[in-house]
Amino acid sequence: MAAEYVAGFNAQAVPARSTNADDFLAWLAGNPADALQGIVLGECADRASRTARIRSFSQAPIIALNETRSLEQTLDLFTAGIDDVVRRPVHVREILARAEAIRRRGIRGEIQAPAAQDRSGRLKVFSDGRDPEIDGISLILPRRERHILEYFAGHRGRQLSRAQIFTAVYADHGTDVEESVVEGHISKLRKKLRMRLGYDPIEAKRLAGYTFVG
Repeated sequence: MAAEYVAGFNAQAVPARSTNADDFLAWLAGNPADALQGIVLGECADRASRTARIRSFSQAPIIALNETRSLEQTLDLFTAGIDDVVRRPVHVREILARAEAIRRRGIRGEIQAPAAQDRSGRLKVFSDGRDPEIDGISLILPRRERHILEYFAGHRGRQLSRAQIFTAVYADHGTDVEESVVEGHISKLRKKLRMRLGYDPIEAKRLAGYTFVG
């Protein structure tokens, strides 16, 4: 089952990997809290207690997969910190949509992180999965472009190389994507920002890198 879902996520250009619960907890303990975009948790022993431990390391959306319907089990999982429970079979596209909805709604009751703004105050970039806003209106971006913009905004004024951006967006996911794909994402992102803002907040220098100047 795990191999099928990993293949499905990779087919959607979402790097994924499978691991057992104990190894996953050990990995979480040694990696940055924002290293994950989402967690799909299959049935395993002590799943509720393991969920509580996962939540202590990461606030990424956690979606549990169940083989059968069980109200008691579902309520226990929600109490432990699971964000959503779905019954198999479920397509990976639905899982991705549910994870995105969790991030957008902020259903865990977190205080939303303050937005990074450009110098004019027109562009607001969030770090909690929401799309950026320009003049108070959302700019809907594909996942990769949004992550790149978040990374730029978090490093305002610093020159970032293609390799740095690639590592920030694709690292630790076992992907075979070529580093050069980043340039395509950035080109599309800059075009969308120029169209809405009337100027380009990302400065590019050949062979040097990119700088978010706002």
